[in-house]
Amino acid sequence: MNSDSVRPAVTELRLSAFKSHRGVILPLTPLTLLSGESGSGKSSALQAYEILARLGSGESLARAVGEVAGSPAACVPAGASPDEQGRRGFRIGCTVDGPAGPVNLDLAVQAEPELRIVGERLTGGGETLLTTALTDPTRPAVQAAWYTAGATPVTRAPLPDDRLGTSLLPLRVAGKTAGQRLVLAAAEQVVVALRSAFVCDPRPEVMRRAGAGGTGAFGEGGGRGVDGGGGAGRAAGARGGGRGGGSGAGRGASVSGPGKAGGSGGTGAAAAWGARGRKTGGGESGGWGRDAGEPRDEGRLRSSCDNLPMVLQRTSRECARRHAVLVAAVREACAGPVEGLRAVPSQSDGTGDGSAVVPGEVGRSGSTGPRSAQGAGGAAGVRAVLDRGELGELPVEQLGDGELRFLALALVLLTGPDVLAMDPVGEVPSAHQQMTVMADGMDRCIDRRQARELVSLAVRMTERGHVRLLGTVRDPSVAEGLPGVQVLHLEA
Repeated sequence: MNSDSVRPAVTELRLSAFKSHRGVILPLTPLTLLSGESGSGKSSALQAYEILARLGSGESLARAVGEVAGSPAACVPAGASPDEQGRRGFRIGCTVDGPAGPVNLDLAVQAEPELRIVGERLTGGGETLLTTALTDPTRPAVQAAWYTAGATPVTRAPLPDDRLGTSLLPLRVAGKTAGQRLVLAAAEQVVVALRSAFVCDPRPEVMRRAGAGGTGAFGEGGGRGVDGGGGAGRAAGARGGGRGGGSGAGRGASVSGPGKAGGSGGTGAAAAWGARGRKTGGGESGGWGRDAGEPRDEGRLRSSCDNLPMVLQRTSRECARRHAVLVAAVREACAGPVEGLRAVPSQSDGTGDGSAVVPGEVGRSGSTGPRSAQGAGGAAGVRAVLDRGELGELPVEQLGDGELRFLALALVLLTGPDVLAMDPVGEVPSAHQQMTVMADGMDRCIDRRQARELVSLAVRMTERGHVRLLGTVRDPSVAEGLPGVQVLHLEA
């Protein structure tokens, strides 16, 4: 793939048949906000994107769907009737633009009676690059055919029916013919774009326990994991097997506003917060989850932002300029004076409030219990505080819910993959990556003034070409008059 060209990015999300959506196409610009009444499908659109992102990161279908939607049956469109074999399912897809040009990925997923990918189609460059089909329902595999354009027009082989076939192609295609190289370029482009996603859902109640050093301080509700298991396609391919794919189309959703490029690299010098490498005991950091016994990295922000003090401690040291931007944004959003924002050692008073508590090991659920600082090799616990000038310091856990969510979301927009608990794409230089932040309920608990300041910050960051944002808002007027913001109005 010619990574000197445009950065791979998802530019269209297709909800052909998913939950409340039928035949819906959502064009995605670097800064897209979804609005609409309750029940219009704003959150489910983000869930469909996250399922694709998890599959692109090498997760199994069961985990991708279970972590996001609760159950496979919940993804089936309302009123969908089973066929003669009792099968029901859903269809989603996306378009990824990049060096290989527009590449389309479409999936057909059977949700009942057994969860499996029953059809996958990858197209690009005017060719059908990959198709899969379920030919034997008794086997956990699909028959795949990918474009060769050599002496043999296509290559056929079974793939597991619980993995994204596109993410497995780099392990199966030799790249000897022009056709094979096109397949590889398209597959890598899709995987890079899907892996470069971070779901952000700051939870004030968990953040407060983190600031106070309570039992949920750094792990409870930790969201989608810290260190997972390796790169997407490689991790999935190493497990072998195959389940395969689908197709889908869609139409509809009104659009208003322009857009500009975005994304946040974090694996090299181009990322202001993310240049410092990570060391883990199990190889390259993974994306969405972490097995018990794997090392933790408290310097990487999790989805729930429950470890925000530790991350602030790191980022304030690594880039004073961006930290100053964060402080300025918080000053605009918070009531009262704000002269600074920093992490300070927790004060252990033996009561548990403010004690130096650090996390224990965490399993797949992200839950954990506290252990003493001594058990962490002497590392001191930290808490984040606002400098109020003459009014003294205010622990951030004493802020309102809206102020806490604003602080966390602003920090995410100002960071990169090496600071966020996601899977940075190590195979591609950070300067050629775009990170997509997915934020459901961006204005939840936030007043209009705070929401507009947050969107304004997002505009500034997406204009730099490293960050993209897909969020949902209740009040679309928070984006009125701001350049580069696309608002898609969904109807219930």
